[in-house]
Formats: sequence, C-alpha cells, structure tokens
Amino acid sequence: MRFDILTLFPDFVDGILSESIIGRARKSGILDINAWNIRDWSEDKNRRVDDTPYGGGKGMLMAAPPVYACHAAVADLDPKKEMRTRTIYMSPKGKVLNQKRAEELSREYDRLIILCGHYEGIDQRVIDEIVDEEISIGDYVLTGGEIPACLLVDCVSRMIDGVLAAPECYESESIASGLLEYPQYTRPYEFHGVCVPDVLVSGHHAKIEEWRYREAWKITEERRPELLSGLISPDEKKKKSRKRTGKADDPEILMKSEEVLKENNKDIVKKERKEASD
Repeated sequence: MRFDILTLFPDFVDGILSESIIGRARKSGILDINAWNIRDWSEDKNRRVDDTPYGGGKGMLMAAPPVYACHAAVADLDPKKEMRTRTIYMSPKGKVLNQKRAEELSREYDRLIILCGHYEGIDQRVIDEIVDEEISIGDYVLTGGEIPACLLVDCVSRMIDGVLAAPECYESESIASGLLEYPQYTRPYEFHGVCVPDVLVSGHHAKIEEWRYREAWKITEERRPELLSGLISPDEKKKKSRKRTGKADDPEILMKSEEVLKENNKDIVKKERKEASD
C-alpha cells in the first residue's frame, strides 16, 4: 500500500515512520511511504505557505495555492488513476478514527494521500476541492497534523498483508476483537511475590481461551462498558461451548488438574531460579 503525506515537516514524519515494524515494512517494499514538503510548491520567494485569515483572528492560515499544487503533483504520480486513492485531511473536525474505519481503509484503497494542517488550519476552499474525508484522532487539538497522520499510517498499515507476522497479530488485539485486551505475562514466573495466573501455565488451551475472554470482558466492563453492546458474556459463551461439545467440567478431573498445576508451578520456579543463578 502507498501513503503520500503532504506536510510542512517531512523529516519529522519520515523519521517516525522509518522505525520498528513500519520501518521494516518500508525497507521490504510492502509499504510505500512518501512525505512531501508543501513549501516546495510555494510561489513565494521565501517559501511561505501561510497568511492572515480574512475576518481577523489570531494565528495564520495555510493558503490554498501551495496545498492544491502539492496535491495535484502527488496525485499525478498515478496518471492513469489505476490505484484506488482517497485523500484524507487530519482534522479535529473529522470523524474520530476507530478500528473499523482503519480496517475499511486498508481493504478499500491502494493509496492514501494524507494532508497535514498547521497553524490555524487550511483555507476551506482547497479542503472542499481535494479532500474526500476528514479524520480526527480524538477530541483535542494538536499543533499540527503530522502526529495524527503517522498514527493513521501505523493503524492502517498493521492490517496490510506481510506487515505483521500473521492476521492473528491484530485480529485478537485490544479493540480489534471488540473487547479491551486481557492481561499478558512473560518470564519470570514470579515477580515481586506475584505469580503468573495458574491457568496460563496449565497447557489447557480451552481454559486459557476462556480465562482470557473473561478477563477482557472484566476490563472492558470497568473501562469502556459501551463496547460490550451486542457481545456475548463469558458465561453465555461458556454455555454455548458446552452445548456445542456436549461436555461439562468434571470435578474430579478439575481437582487432578489443580494438583498437576501446583507441581508444575513448583518446577517452573525451581527452573527459573536455577537459570538465574547459573
């Protein structure tokens, strides 16, 4: 997928999008990310792109001509219009970005042209002429659209084939699954007197999945209860699973599993302590 970012600070944008997973995807050719300096299309001898707003008011406004000229030149890089392209203006007046919209953008378009405002914004006339959609990253105002643009690129890019190791890397994550993400743990098994939940070292995949769903539900209920609408509660999900398999939990088997767990946990602690001392 291709991203063209129209900005006054191309080095800033390029620096952020050259690191980590996005940077590696750029180097491998999976992502084509370009940052264009709007000043390069200014006809002012000092490369000015802003002026005072009509009607008065504090601050400066980005003028229409250099923004339009920059967009036209970048859009013409696909002269036959073979790429499904959408121009997005990062603006606090836009609809707030969410996972669903990011998924749609990753599927429906081959190229996003992202316009970054600065100062007090951009002359409305050029917005009306070239912009297909305005997107906000939240109900607050930043000094410019560069950080929101980088956020949009990162959010959309993660769902492009090859950027992450597998679709599961984003499909089961917080928000993408509909719930906030469950707690996760890694070594050491014991940290400051707190051990990893027993179920996660049980090897019982169905129980692990059930625990994760229940924890994700609990966190979502505490922090973002509005997300739970239309989702199946952990108890309902467990009942459906039992109906599907026709199996219920055997108390005797559960008791034996708990005994095995306790022994396994002791072994884990001994092993980690030995490795730490070696």
